[in-house]
Amino acid sequence: MTTNRLRIVLLVCSTRPGALGPAVGRWLADTLATSAGPLDADLVPVALGDLGLPFLDEEEHPSTGIHHNEHTRRWSRIVDGADGFVFVTPEYNYGMPATLKNALDHLGPEWAWKPAGFVSYGHTSAGTRAVQHAKQVVTTLRLVPLGSTVAIRIADAMRDDRFTPAARHAEAAEGLLAELVRVARALTPLRERERPDATAGPLPGSYARRLGPDDAPEVTVLQRCCWTDEAIANDTLAVPALRESPDDVRAWLADWHTTGLWRDGRLLGMVRTRRTGADLHIGRLAVAPDLRGLGLGRWLLRQAEAAGEDCRRIVLSTGAASHRNLTLYRQQGYLPLPGAGDDGVVDLAKAVSV
Repeated sequence: MTTNRLRIVLLVCSTRPGALGPAVGRWLADTLATSAGPLDADLVPVALGDLGLPFLDEEEHPSTGIHHNEHTRRWSRIVDGADGFVFVTPEYNYGMPATLKNALDHLGPEWAWKPAGFVSYGHTSAGTRAVQHAKQVVTTLRLVPLGSTVAIRIADAMRDDRFTPAARHAEAAEGLLAELVRVARALTPLRERERPDATAGPLPGSYARRLGPDDAPEVTVLQRCCWTDEAIANDTLAVPALRESPDDVRAWLADWHTTGLWRDGRLLGMVRTRRTGADLHIGRLAVAPDLRGLGLGRWLLRQAEAAGEDCRRIVLSTGAASHRNLTLYRQQGYLPLPGAGDDGVVDLAKAVSV
């Protein structure tokens, strides 16, 4: 699971001219600005009134994720790029505004496995009936509604025609954001499994996806777990994977195509590839020590080799005393290159069959 900053959309749902919604949204953004930083969250205010969403006018069903109209594609990008939502909503006739229902109905998979918090406002019920109405809808879209809410009675929050909620409302908003961040991080594995670039892995519940610079902390931990045995076997601490800082790892993740195998937010294994001329170079093949012997290394190696279909040969290296690695590579058709092993490293290669 990545530890990158979360993107939280603060969605103002009322579009009525002169509505209180924009003032509530500004108050919420200002109130949470200080606490968002320590939580590694970026707040993104969005007003439905600025999006120009008509009543649903797409030919394809929203569940397909296929959108023909630019207004829907724009809305899809906003929702797809978010890790969680806070809906700032009034209550209209015991329910949520039609604008919010329409915005929810426009999309399908973009909502899945993301937390949804609510800041409601109204008169007698402080907007709570709108929240109860909305929760029935968002759960159908696989959004996860929070227990924490902020409910504001308009009469209690207005001072001289200015929206000025009480301190308890600010405390409730900060608690909502803290819960939203915790749930968003807990749901990250489920969101990642739904990504178009994720593929099923060899273990039940596992999936593979390309790693990027934001995955540097997890990659650093995996390397230090895996290459300790290599250092002992080869009687040397001069192993690059053991000495790299997260910044070093972040730099090479930007240059190499690296595949990571995940399950329940844990990085189980990885392998990286890079093309040089007619050669495909494979490196940093790693499997968590407690999962060795389950075929994950062979599976990752095959994933890496698939990128070399139009190459002349595939090249990789390992320690001269890393007998387990050497056995695996020889079983997969790799042969030592002439003169290898003089510096404690064995270079191996195999031709790519045409």
